[in-house]
Amino acid sequence: MNWSLSFEPLVSWPLLVAVLAPLLLLTLVGLWFRQRGSVFRFAALLALGAALINPVFLDEEREALKSVVAVIVDRSQSQDIGERTKQTDEALAGLQQRLGRFKQFDVRVVEAGKSEAADERTETKLFGALEGAFRDVPPSRIGGAIMITDGEVHDAPAGTPDFNAPLHALITGNDREKDRRIRFENAPRFGLVGKPLDMTYRVIATDNQAGPVNVRVSVNGEQVAVEQATIGQAMPLQVTIPRAGRNIIELAIDPEPGELTDTNNRAIALVDGIRENLRVLLVSGEPHAGERTWRNLLKSDASVDLVHFTILRPPEKQDGTPINELSLIAFPTRELFVEKIKDFDLIIFDRYQHRDVLPILYYDYIAEYVEKGGALLIAAGPEYAGESSIARTPLMAALPAMPTGEVVDKAFYPRLTDLGQRHPVTRGLDGSATDPPRWSRWFRTIGVENPEGQVVMKGADNRPLLLLDRKGEGRVGMLLSDQGWLWARGFEGGGPHVQLYRRIAHWLMKEPELEEERLTAEGRGMMLEVRRQTMSDDPGPAQVITPSGKALIVKLEKSEPGVFLGSIETSEIGLYQVGNGNLTALAHVGPVNAPEFSDVISTENRLKAPAEATGGSVRRLAPSSTLGGLASGVTLPSIVPVRSSGAAAGNDWIGLRTTDDSVLKAVSRVPLFGGFLGLGLLLLAMGSMWYREGR
Repeated sequence: MNWSLSFEPLVSWPLLVAVLAPLLLLTLVGLWFRQRGSVFRFAALLALGAALINPVFLDEEREALKSVVAVIVDRSQSQDIGERTKQTDEALAGLQQRLGRFKQFDVRVVEAGKSEAADERTETKLFGALEGAFRDVPPSRIGGAIMITDGEVHDAPAGTPDFNAPLHALITGNDREKDRRIRFENAPRFGLVGKPLDMTYRVIATDNQAGPVNVRVSVNGEQVAVEQATIGQAMPLQVTIPRAGRNIIELAIDPEPGELTDTNNRAIALVDGIRENLRVLLVSGEPHAGERTWRNLLKSDASVDLVHFTILRPPEKQDGTPINELSLIAFPTRELFVEKIKDFDLIIFDRYQHRDVLPILYYDYIAEYVEKGGALLIAAGPEYAGESSIARTPLMAALPAMPTGEVVDKAFYPRLTDLGQRHPVTRGLDGSATDPPRWSRWFRTIGVENPEGQVVMKGADNRPLLLLDRKGEGRVGMLLSDQGWLWARGFEGGGPHVQLYRRIAHWLMKEPELEEERLTAEGRGMMLEVRRQTMSDDPGPAQVITPSGKALIVKLEKSEPGVFLGSIETSEIGLYQVGNGNLTALAHVGPVNAPEFSDVISTENRLKAPAEATGGSVRRLAPSSTLGGLASGVTLPSIVPVRSSGAAAGNDWIGLRTTDDSVLKAVSRVPLFGGFLGLGLLLLAMGSMWYREGR
């Protein structure tokens, strides 16, 4: 029973004071002067005041509240090492059994480290989970927290946690663990293609080893070198970036006997390759309406260094003036086409025809340049069908189609072929989805026969309009019309000339994004996304090998013509190998070199400061005397309820605080001056006063 006295005045306190104060003053004056009946008047005044104040005895029925205890269970990937998962499960079951004996504890079990968010999988954030467990609990009801973890906690506060209760940590693993790992010390995010990139790395061992260690260096899955590193020292590394776009640099060391895990024996760096300015040689055969279309496009690209020459003398003009006396600037044919031809990434002949400017032998050099990996584009006009066509020179070996001599002057809408709808150069061109396309007409097509390579656009009477072909290690493109400038000038609404011309040039220069057959994979959060670019109708599923060696199948579904996509949710952080047909790709899922694996040795140090600041403790679950360093069981401390002012930890026990908080269930009221009792006492007091006054 919880008895208490309460006052429930019948009138307001100001009115009560206004009535009783004068009466009390008169009564006190009477007592001072010892007037007859003053005592009875004082008793009557007290009875009247008590009746007006209305004192009430309250009997409260209360229910004691429970202290809230949080058990935070670390389920991060580092807990999968060795016997840690088994130790965690045994410790959790034992704690639940022991805590279940105490009715004064409300136990909340929270598992952390298996969140869908990638950053929460790569870092062990137990204190964030602890805060969430106590979010709806007042501080007076927090009994304490118990963490079951390997001690590698990445959000541990440096001082006292935000709650005033004991924090206890039970550490999995054992004190005999050893591990060796490798990490990048300096890894730039960008590098020039074909140029060496300076990096540094370090090999770290927990048992203070010394001596050299072999480090395998791989770039995009291919081993390029084996370096020797000294444990504990920062080592220099030079890697040549092979291609534009994403490159994966991987360092790997062999596992050591008895090592805790080999997960951190690899380090990954993602480097975006950037090409130096591409060098393009543009040779215009003669002035024409669209001569500056290619020039303006290439000059507007900051990544292109353009060398442009135009032959200004029309072929029909024969005045006997020597060629070398016609130009303001001498055309350095030998320097461009013999000495420095290999320096160019692309050569464009824009309505060019053979004349005495280039010796016949130089065309053979150009064909050889293409065969050895160069790029050539023929922007053909009527000259290509004439007697002075470059197809009648040794360059014919590099050309994908020979002219028929026919020039078709007929209006038409350039259209994509079936191949063109899937080819990355023409796929999805703005305006190509409708029939007729939402772009202007052209009025000239150059006739060719027996085209080689891929016809991706067609012109008048379904004749080939755009050819793309491979010759040896190089590539050749042929645009069989000189009417593209109509799109640039906005005729009939214009067309996507910038998009088309840029794609043609970059495909010829082997831009990876424009490859017909391409497999790429990318990690987004904990999702692995696979993209297959192909000219076939069905590339089949993709095969995936996880960092732990498991084989998975990812179904690829058609997203658009020539593009198939697939994705799979993953649970492992690391490097994934993806294959489809004869193509392979690498992708890293999760943050690179995640903190979860940077140091996997179980430790008591990170939680020692916050635990001791709250009066808690940190202890290992496995005894240090376990043979071979492997835990055969766990040793749990006893659970002891303690008051807020008492100690919360001992050698073999941990304390959790109980609370004094309670909740009110019911209240019983007993008025002291209520009913006939109060009326009788008041009448008795008033009657006594009247009787004494009457004497």
